[in-house]
Amino acid sequence: MIASGSPTHELDVEIPEQVLAADTAAAPPEVVVPGEGLMGPSYRAVTIGVVAAMTMFAFEGIGVASAMPVVARSLDGLDVYAWVFNGYIVAGLVAMVLAGEWCDRAGPRPPLTLGVSLFALGAAIAGAAWSMPVLVAARAVQGFGMGLAIVAVYVVIGRAYPESLRPKTFAVLSAAWVVPAIVGPLIAGYLTDHVSWRAVFWCVVPFVIPPLLLLVPRTRGFGGTLEEGAERRGRVRLAVVAAAGLALVQEAGTRLGRIGAALLVVGLALLLPMLRLLLPAGALRFARGLPTVVVMRGVLAGAFFAGEAFVPLALQTVRGASTAQAGVALTVGAIGWAAGSQVQGRLYARLPKGRLVEIGALFVAFCLSWAVLSLVPSLSFWVIIPGWMVGAMGMGMSFGSIGSLVLELSPPEDQGANVASLQVCDSVGSVLLVGLAGAIYGTALAAGAVTSSTFITIWLVMAGIALAGALLARRIRVKPSS
Repeated sequence: MIASGSPTHELDVEIPEQVLAADTAAAPPEVVVPGEGLMGPSYRAVTIGVVAAMTMFAFEGIGVASAMPVVARSLDGLDVYAWVFNGYIVAGLVAMVLAGEWCDRAGPRPPLTLGVSLFALGAAIAGAAWSMPVLVAARAVQGFGMGLAIVAVYVVIGRAYPESLRPKTFAVLSAAWVVPAIVGPLIAGYLTDHVSWRAVFWCVVPFVIPPLLLLVPRTRGFGGTLEEGAERRGRVRLAVVAAAGLALVQEAGTRLGRIGAALLVVGLALLLPMLRLLLPAGALRFARGLPTVVVMRGVLAGAFFAGEAFVPLALQTVRGASTAQAGVALTVGAIGWAAGSQVQGRLYARLPKGRLVEIGALFVAFCLSWAVLSLVPSLSFWVIIPGWMVGAMGMGMSFGSIGSLVLELSPPEDQGANVASLQVCDSVGSVLLVGLAGAIYGTALAAGAVTSSTFITIWLVMAGIALAGALLARRIRVKPSS
């Protein structure tokens, strides 16, 4: 058992070969309460609790992104603007790996309790920040809390629900992002303009109460499942090195020339070897089954978010759209994501394993290619809306399926570690591919040659990566042994 304040274990994971086989992995026995859905008496409190936690993260993330330009100017910190987000991601990566090990050894309750509490503490400090370094530190505290809590929430889903209800649970979690995506920028804008940017952070603090009240009492019986004496050496230390590499890669994206190139090389030299050890065996070569499931999360997150990051800028720069008009595509995307997740909730059990991930990746590739049409002068820039809706639906289909697959293919004693790997891939894939897109844009900007072709190049590169992901997703299914 690990004390919540000082996890000092040394860990090293080796995933059993049988877990790699998606079609042959033995599922744990399923206890289903007849006639009960997610809101039945046995599951209602947990369902509301996990949705409340996800809504908290969504409101905070969207609100902070909306308010940050004003915050950075107020604290005279535009030169370190990116680190408000980078610090959050880097601290979260370490916490995710720690939470995975902690959940497997002690159950999800301790990391969930500490994670949600740290998230609230970080928000309170951020709201009171008197300088940019204090704000960056507060965001790192928030990121660490988020990393602990998000992994614990996934493990709670794996423990609290039978396999048949998990796809529907992930569908509900995706829907929890819709309202924050629509009203979050409006609320954050109002508070920033008419109250104070500090209120954007402080209003997050009360959101921690529902997850703590609803989830913590109901996870008392979810103890650790890792056998006593099982060794996993050094995983937290590996995560610290990987986080340092990721930080250097992020910093490289803000610099041009030799310094940026040197930071990139050193960052990748630290990051990639650590990933090979942190992820399931064979993940970086897309080994069949669980390893491919995990890495597909990073491929799709990176490709989609890198393309999405440049949609508002492209529409404003090339087509003269207003900020509100350019933001409509992203709002519609949130609705499409939720719709796609609802589709996977209904179809997950009816299709071969991984098929929805494959289809979702094809949708993402189509959407990124379709976005090019929005920059054609003879067409309205609104043409991007239906295409982006399709891509967002693909993300909803894929992400929900990936979450269900990881829990299904993981024995109970490895659920925490494998969920952590999933979240690590999400963060790393997003940072690397958003950084690649930023490098394409930065190179054009330095040459004074930002045109429609700059954004077209970004979108088509990301479409190619998503298409490659669709082909690689077929490796989720394992060939029958002869």
